Amino acid sequence: MKWRWPTTPLFLQALGLVVAALVAAEIATVVVVLNLPPPPPDVYTVDDVVQAASHVGRTQTRDSRDLTSELTLAPPALVTQGHRRLQFRAALSAALGVAPSDIIISQPGPRIVALAASPVSGRRSLSIEEAPILLGGFKIGIRQSDGRWLIVAPMTAFGIDPWQQRLLLVLAIAAVAVSPLAWWFARRLAAPIAALAAGAERLGRDPSAPRLDVQGSAEVTAAVNAFNEMQERLQHYVEDRTDMIAAIAHDLRTPLTRLRFRIEAAPEDIRVKLASDIDQMEAMVSATLAFVRDASKPRERVKLEITSLVETIMDEAAETGADSAAEASGRVIVDGDPVALRRLITNLVDNALKFGSAARGRVFTENGMAVVEIEDNGPGIADDQIERAFEPFHRLETSRNRDTGGIGLGLAVVRAIARGHGGDVSLKTRAEGGLRAQVRLPLSVSASGRAS
Repeated sequence: MKWRWPTTPLFLQALGLVVAALVAAEIATVVVVLNLPPPPPDVYTVDDVVQAASHVGRTQTRDSRDLTSELTLAPPALVTQGHRRLQFRAALSAALGVAPSDIIISQPGPRIVALAASPVSGRRSLSIEEAPILLGGFKIGIRQSDGRWLIVAPMTAFGIDPWQQRLLLVLAIAAVAVSPLAWWFARRLAAPIAALAAGAERLGRDPSAPRLDVQGSAEVTAAVNAFNEMQERLQHYVEDRTDMIAAIAHDLRTPLTRLRFRIEAAPEDIRVKLASDIDQMEAMVSATLAFVRDASKPRERVKLEITSLVETIMDEAAETGADSAAEASGRVIVDGDPVALRRLITNLVDNALKFGSAARGRVFTENGMAVVEIEDNGPGIADDQIERAFEPFHRLETSRNRDTGGIGLGLAVVRAIARGHGGDVSLKTRAEGGLRAQVRLPLSVSASGRAS
């Protein structure tokens, strides 16, 4: 099976691209920074060490560097060595008033002790003109009177040098500063695509929806213009076909009228049959004209409580003596044409009463759709005949009696109205007997967020 990239919203793709580019740049910077030679090391004087050794804990030098001191049982691992380190130890010994043998300087690597030209100020005045200094990291152990060691060392967090900490902090601040810009860029890039998708969804619900007015990149603008042209062509196509059907149905009335006059001279037995056929053809023409007239009149879509509409139609049928009732349901709101939706439900209820002697209706929501179900107690429909039931002028009842078989436009009208609202209709024979007609319509945009 061929692997496919997962479908991800454009907004997330753009955001991910920006973030990935930022992270890659940050990683490259971190790798370079951590591998570059460090800047000149920090300089620590004897006065700095004396100040830190005066108490246990954290001490800040005059130039805002931190030293820490703690008491331990063991001295530093490395012993004092080198002429310059011995000089620093001698100066520190004089400043603290302890024996040089009680001081150990531990400094990893080839660090050296240099001599500074600036005088040293502190508790004790030194006998040498120039003050020795320590460069970079170190540990100085000072033996206490109780045998423990006071360890003085620069503070280092996260196991990295202070200069590396500062650079990483700058990188983190840069990432935080760039993140809102990346978010804005991704949203701005994805917004026109989202508007185009919303326009396509709106067109599916309402073929007469207004044209899109979306601004964006050249590619998005081209897609919007192509969508608007497609919508206009579809509307013209539907209007042309509707006008043509209306014209044909209207023109058929003239020859039917002539036929009705001419059969008056025909024998009685033939005249009755011909008159029945002409009446059936006129009924079909009238139904076609009524359907085309309703479909060709664009009506404003409004928020409609489909539950109340179903209950009203069921109550009106019951008032005429029919066995019809609707289950109590919660409020279900759709955006639709009230006249068309009333005709849709009326056709389903009429079919249930005509072929099933009873009609039961209920309304509920499912997966963001309003569902209307009309059930009857009739014989149902064979599975291989369900799709044909929606064909115009196709009658499952084979008799030529219009009172029982109708003219075959009811379910075709129901499907046309449902699909015109962005939904659909289906039929299913129930296991306990009878037919269930189910219409699914999109919930109102304002109500779909609250539907369950």
